Amino acid sequence: MKAKSRIIRDLTVGSVPRTLLTFSLPLFLSGLLQMVYNMVDMIVVGRFVGTEGLSAVAIGGEVLQLITFVAMGFSNAGQILISRYVGEKREDLVGDMVGTLFTLLEGLALAIMVVFLFTYQDIMRWLNTPAEIWEYTRQYSITCVYGVMFIYGYNLVSAILRGMGDSKHPFLFIAIASVINVILDLLLVGPMGLGPLGAALATVIGQAVSFFFALRLLYRSREQIHFDFRPAHFRISRKVIRPLLSLGIPMVIQSAAVTFSMLFVNAYVNAYGTVAVAVTGVARKLESMIGVVSQAISSAGGAMVSQSLGAKKTERVPKVVGHALWIVAIPASIFALITVLKPEWLFGLFSDDPAVLAMAVTYIPVAMVQYLGATLRPAGFALINGSGNSRLNLLVALLDGIICRIGLSLLLGVALAWGISGFWYGNALSGLVPFLIGGTYLLCGRWKRLGA
Repeated sequence: MKAKSRIIRDLTVGSVPRTLLTFSLPLFLSGLLQMVYNMVDMIVVGRFVGTEGLSAVAIGGEVLQLITFVAMGFSNAGQILISRYVGEKREDLVGDMVGTLFTLLEGLALAIMVVFLFTYQDIMRWLNTPAEIWEYTRQYSITCVYGVMFIYGYNLVSAILRGMGDSKHPFLFIAIASVINVILDLLLVGPMGLGPLGAALATVIGQAVSFFFALRLLYRSREQIHFDFRPAHFRISRKVIRPLLSLGIPMVIQSAAVTFSMLFVNAYVNAYGTVAVAVTGVARKLESMIGVVSQAISSAGGAMVSQSLGAKKTERVPKVVGHALWIVAIPASIFALITVLKPEWLFGLFSDDPAVLAMAVTYIPVAMVQYLGATLRPAGFALINGSGNSRLNLLVALLDGIICRIGLSLLLGVALAWGISGFWYGNALSGLVPFLIGGTYLLCGRWKRLGA
């Protein structure tokens, strides 16, 4: 019973704000470390290599997003379903889901890695990678792709743990990866002079070690998750594959639509040169500081909504949605104030290039829109994902990723000739879509049917 208390937690009891904050805190810290993990690459490369190295890591990060959206979609779906099974006290289905997730995601990771190795040059051309940073970008991207099995593995194990109410251990695992990444970044990029290649190696090694630690915990908790790690248990279970695909495919489409639409917009931005690439890349990292809070609350809220619906406690759902809003609003307001008052200092953490700092000032109004979207999104996603509404997920994907982000970017950037600012604003404004759809879904009350 002691092991069970460490890995399985009931999220349907106690004060809603306290439970939401307690469960989301490790998720926030995990996201914060993940953000630092990624930012360190850019900071170290920017300082040791310069603007060209910084731009290469920024585009390499875009390539990495392109190959990880599948992991994010199915992992999130698996987490929601595991939370539902825990709420319904159907532990046998938890074990079936664990084996199915392992086989499905790691198989997809291998396939994606092979496909990318044959197509990466076309992808880099599509992203309008500047000629002067082509080799740097190639080195960073290829090296990260070799670690895709570890990226998918960490995501699926973390989803399993979070679905059971355990957000502490995923934080510990990403902490291990972050420490390793920082140490290796400073060593490989600095004294050894490997540049972006060294940063990529540090990332892959950190992810690999983190995954093996996570796998070890899951093995030690195998009795509690009803999964014995025998080869036969890794088969794809007919009991869970249908709901996993039903929820996961729309989530993958959602992730794909957002990822591809962002890359579409970034391809136009990249055509403005290395300074524009550097500014946009740094801005994305700075925005991720609020994004980690947003993602933590969204994930925690989704797990709470799912368990509450599984346990037939529908009265808790609106409370989760409401508290998700104000919890994110506080840090977002503070960071917005810092961005307005000290933009040169924030961007100066990554680069001291005067051209980069000058363009960074023009990005401030766009950042305000981004922060607003990051504040409003978690409440909508917590309800949509937690209720397991696959059709609504698909609608969000189409509106957010395809129609709004690409449509607004082309309208403002090309048709209205706003230039790079038009593409920035198009991307930022699309981030409001999940809140609008989620708010309408909350008010209409159809999500209550899942908890009836």
